[in-house]
Amino acid sequence: MKLFSYFLSAFLLITCTCHAAPVQGSAQPQAPGATTAGKLHLKQAVMCQRVENLTPVDSGEVFSVSSGQVCCYTSFDSVPRHTVVYHRWYHRDELSTQTRLRLYPKKWSTYSVIQLRETDVGPWRVEVVDQNGRILDTLRFSITE
Repeated sequence: MKLFSYFLSAFLLITCTCHAAPVQGSAQPQAPGATTAGKLHLKQAVMCQRVENLTPVDSGEVFSVSSGQVCCYTSFDSVPRHTVVYHRWYHRDELSTQTRLRLYPKKWSTYSVIQLRETDVGPWRVEVVDQNGRILDTLRFSITE
C-alpha cells in the first residue's frame, strides 16, 4: 500500500515553489492560525485552475475533471525564517497526497497541483499545515464530471 501511495503521489502531484511579489487582498478571511509579526502569517489560500505569473487564475470551489488539474495557491506575508508548510490533499476524507513546500523570508508564495482523473470526482479538501502540524487553513472544493 505504501508503494501505491508513493506512486500515486508522484503521479498526481506536480509542485512549484516560487518567490512572489506581495499579493494584494485575500480571497479568504484571515485563517485562525494566522498570527502577528514575528510568526508565520498565511495571507491568502485559494483553490484555482492554474497559476500564471505568480497569480491564481480561475479560483473557485467547483472544478471539472475535464480541466485536467487543480491548484492550491498559498501566499505568506510574514515568513520570519526559512520553514516548510504542507499541502495535504484529501479526497472523500482520505489523504490522497501531501506536498512539502519550502518558504523563505520575508514574503513567499507557493502552490501545489494535482492532475485530475475520472476517479477524482467528488468532495476534496486541502489542509495548509505548518511544520508543527498546526492547520493554518482548510480549503474545500469539489471535482465534477
